[in-house]
Amino acid sequence: MARTARVERRTRETAVVVELDLDGPASAEVATGVPFLDHMLEQLGRHGRLALRVRTEGDLEIDAHHTVEDTAIALGQALAEAWGDRVGVERFGDASVPIDEALTRVAVDLAGRPYLVWEVETPIELIGTFETPLVKHFFEALVANARITLHVTNVSGDNTHHVYESVFKALAVALRRAVAVTGDGVPSTKGVLQ
Repeated sequence: MARTARVERRTRETAVVVELDLDGPASAEVATGVPFLDHMLEQLGRHGRLALRVRTEGDLEIDAHHTVEDTAIALGQALAEAWGDRVGVERFGDASVPIDEALTRVAVDLAGRPYLVWEVETPIELIGTFETPLVKHFFEALVANARITLHVTNVSGDNTHHVYESVFKALAVALRRAVAVTGDGVPSTKGVLQ
């Protein structure tokens, strides 16, 4: 069974298309108009071994907020659609990823219960023109729409770019492990993951 999804989201502020295949091949074609977000989503595709395509047109003349949020909403919906009823998946995944001085730990549960624990402090508010508080907002929208529990803990790092890159790469590896098909039933004593 193909574990793929295509999600389109259109509002007065944005138009987003996300296509993904959980089983790869690892690739990322990302164009959101927000270069730093593009770079982070490319990490998700490559290190998550997903085939990921993201196209977003947003009201960037205002700022990047709507573009970042709506991209995360559509990506979360696509992930939830692609893993479907989660039969046979490992369900849990975790990873610790270093980028030079930065180290981040991520743990994910595909339980169907959205919850975010965010323990990431960043030394600067801007990377280029990208407002760094939008990263947490991205993850809030992703978690709510993918219906996952996600813990993100940055252990070390003083370069904000490295910190966020380690966050996205750790998420990619943790998701790859969580969606791996390792059984034949739903990995829950309840019999469902919703």
